[in-house]
Amino acid sequence: MIKKFLCAPGPTAVPAEILSEMSKPLMHHRTPQFSNVVAENAALLKQVFQTKNTVLTLTSSGTGAMEASVTNFLSKGDKMLVLSAGKFGERFSEIGKAYGANVVEIKADYSKDIKASEVEKALKENPDTKAVYSEYSETSTGVAFDIKNIASVVKKTEAIFVVDGITAIGAMEFKMDEWGIDIAIAGAQKSFMIPPGLAFISFSEKAEKMMKSANMPRFYFDLAKEKKNLEKNTTAWTPAITLFMGLNYALKMMLEEGLDNVVQRHFRVGEAFRNSIKSIGLSLFADIPNVQPSDAVTAVKVPEGIDGAKLPGLMRDRYGVTIAGGQGSMKGKIFRLGHLGYVDKSDIVVELQAMELAFKELGYKFELGASVAAAQKYILEKFPIPNVELSEAGD
Repeated sequence: MIKKFLCAPGPTAVPAEILSEMSKPLMHHRTPQFSNVVAENAALLKQVFQTKNTVLTLTSSGTGAMEASVTNFLSKGDKMLVLSAGKFGERFSEIGKAYGANVVEIKADYSKDIKASEVEKALKENPDTKAVYSEYSETSTGVAFDIKNIASVVKKTEAIFVVDGITAIGAMEFKMDEWGIDIAIAGAQKSFMIPPGLAFISFSEKAEKMMKSANMPRFYFDLAKEKKNLEKNTTAWTPAITLFMGLNYALKMMLEEGLDNVVQRHFRVGEAFRNSIKSIGLSLFADIPNVQPSDAVTAVKVPEGIDGAKLPGLMRDRYGVTIAGGQGSMKGKIFRLGHLGYVDKSDIVVELQAMELAFKELGYKFELGASVAAAQKYILEKFPIPNVELSEAGD
């Protein structure tokens, strides 16, 4: 038997309590009982997004909400400025082009980000820009964009600012209203600790005004229709009922812990990984200190002479720990250690020991146990001691 640990940057591990909640007998989605769940989820999501705006829940992956952020707010030929330094920035461009938008990209290498000053320059050069699209945590590279400062630039213009927070919201500090973000997107299978199948999207009054004149085709992802239905505590289409039930439990778990505590936990876990991998001679893929690393996923360069394409499979099949490899042109060149959602200090040790054992099999030379020891040292120094009552074991 090999015990399985899901340590990817999405989907992420699901707590047993949530799995139990989702296994309860199915209810019908057009009932008062389910309407109560819809209403409560909507109110709790506002707290996570830190917004007074409506947060809609779509039965789709996060890409569905990304598509909706284009089709509901732009018209064919509208100019959208895309900040692209990874696979998911590129996805925004692909969606825009598919629907006939005039896509202008600010591109950077995969290990880098786009600075607020670059966005300001691009907006001056393109004053007819309708919307600026950006990642927050670029999942493919482990780089976090400075969306707070980028937002301060965009809100001086007529353009709206759209943020893909699929990996970040619920794991990193995020204040939609205070920072001036017009559209925010998140996904269920990340920090929200439930299986894939739900996407969340919220939009400001500024964005909603654009929605009224947008004429791109849309049907299933019609946010105006979805909002009207949410006002009646229901959904436009048949939802993923069990996921709504799991989300309800997950949101309560997150808010009971406290959002500040959730963010701090992710930061500490991320720092532990970033410090520990260096102890065995590995390097972060993110261009530190010129960029901010994500606290949701750590991307690591594969050492020279090592077949990086084999590492994720070895960790998964031999040692039971599922991580993610590089995407596209980064395949075999980097690997990605996920650490978001249902994750704490013990997960760090599990993930690192599997990584070390796999590297030993691949012929990488290092002191066995060094990264685990570094993580343990960090845990002892930086993680708070839980305030729990200790008791002796029974007979």
